[in-house]
Amino acid sequence: MKEAICKIPEPVNESQLTYSPGSLERIELKDALEKARSVEKEIPMIIGGREVKTDKKIRIHPPHEIRHTIGYYYQGGKKEVQMAIDAARKAKENWLNTSWEERASIFLKAADLLSGPYRAKMNAATMLGQSKNAFQAEIDSACEMIDFFRFNAKFMEKIYAIQPNSVKGIWNRTDWRPLEGFVFALTPFNFTSIAGNLPTSPAMLGNTVVWKPSKSQIYSATVIMELLIEAGLPAGVINMIFVSGPDATEVILNDQDFAGIHFTGSTGVFQSIWKTIGQKIGTYKSYPRIVGETGGKDFVLVHPSADIKQVCTALIRGAFEYQGQKCSAASRAYIPDSLWENIRENLKINLDNLKMGPPEDFSNFINAVIDEASFDKLSGVIEKVRKDKNAEILFGGNCNKTNGYFIEPTVILTTDPHYYTMEEELFGPILTLYIYPSDKFDETMTLLNGTSKYALTGAVFTKDRNSIVRAMDKLRYAAGNFYINDKPTGAVVGQQPFGGSRGSGTNDKAGSMINLLRWLSPRSIKENFNPPADYTYPFLAQE
Repeated sequence: MKEAICKIPEPVNESQLTYSPGSLERIELKDALEKARSVEKEIPMIIGGREVKTDKKIRIHPPHEIRHTIGYYYQGGKKEVQMAIDAARKAKENWLNTSWEERASIFLKAADLLSGPYRAKMNAATMLGQSKNAFQAEIDSACEMIDFFRFNAKFMEKIYAIQPNSVKGIWNRTDWRPLEGFVFALTPFNFTSIAGNLPTSPAMLGNTVVWKPSKSQIYSATVIMELLIEAGLPAGVINMIFVSGPDATEVILNDQDFAGIHFTGSTGVFQSIWKTIGQKIGTYKSYPRIVGETGGKDFVLVHPSADIKQVCTALIRGAFEYQGQKCSAASRAYIPDSLWENIRENLKINLDNLKMGPPEDFSNFINAVIDEASFDKLSGVIEKVRKDKNAEILFGGNCNKTNGYFIEPTVILTTDPHYYTMEEELFGPILTLYIYPSDKFDETMTLLNGTSKYALTGAVFTKDRNSIVRAMDKLRYAAGNFYINDKPTGAVVGQQPFGGSRGSGTNDKAGSMINLLRWLSPRSIKENFNPPADYTYPFLAQE
């Protein structure tokens, strides 16, 4: 196919399955859950295409059922990090010389495998390992990851087609080279699709990758690796290691071939990594690409003209889906006093109907938070609020970790717009409300814009077009993803490229060409078909 100019099929967002009672997908998913629950899976690292085990096995259990073992993973250290770097180096030449069409075909095949035979298995692993209900798993570990693979392949084609102008006698070209070195992908627990995208987007463009998934996401990460291998990913292109953060960064950030980091996680960790890279900048062959999406303190701003039921639906879904463990989750809301009593009543009715429990019971809207450390932090926040004078627990607030890490959806009402739960990222099912005077909408926008260091997502609810225009203007830098009459979560690949600025990251927009450009180092080529043979120019001639 060297003589062909190939075109990637035009991607379409993967359709979401409903998992309604009696549906085939519901039956298949329940079967996959039962099968996964019945086996204690052993999970090795994958380095250079080989399974790597150590003498340290770490138990994995569902966050919602802490006494049930679903597997063990083998934990490595600095030795395994170095092995992964060496494997990435070894695989680099063959991979960057693999045609872009062949690279694309691997990930397009992975998308089709995930859309079909791997769908139930991937969703079941996410539900068990990360305590997501069926719908949350479907939109994440199935649909979004499929979209990443398909849309990124098309974005790659479009990037390679971007070429400069030429004039008579000159042919100008752009060589879209992968980075010189390897990329480090450091992925979070909360989205299986992010864990799939962060290592594969650089790899698709010819880079080789060292991938460290979160220890709380290893159970589904191994299914991602299995999927990629079946799709034909060559050994060493992506190397999956289970090591501590300090072990990984100490080895990786001291290697001269470190070419970039693709990160999703906490702001503190990202800033620490950036600082270390800066201190060691003379170590590297080139300036490393630093791409990160970090925290959020995402807002919902309600105008007095807003529809109450729409607002309450957005607050419940935006704040409590996946237990609020989304960087984009609604965690602070500004409510006009003229709507407050009706919103309060509607919230109570809806929250009273929410069920909480394990995701294997499909009637449960709320499941467990990810681990004991998260449970202890969030329950501590709730207890602190109970003792404070300028805040109160309006709804929820019950916590129990007897069988799993369950925290009831909790709504806090504060009289202080700078109360710490309005400013600090909590990463759990906690929403704080502040009631503002209805005639102070513009002043409240100013308050909102200056409250938090983050700028990831935000939403405004209003029926008034003029207030939309004003909010779009005043809150222009308050959110990288801005929603009008919709909850601030649920960005779709190819539709709402995702990312924020300020303390929320580098805003390199996952799910768009913008992100992929970061993993390329373009070379401009000029070919002269009739080069000059005399150094003199006309202006040098005598009068």
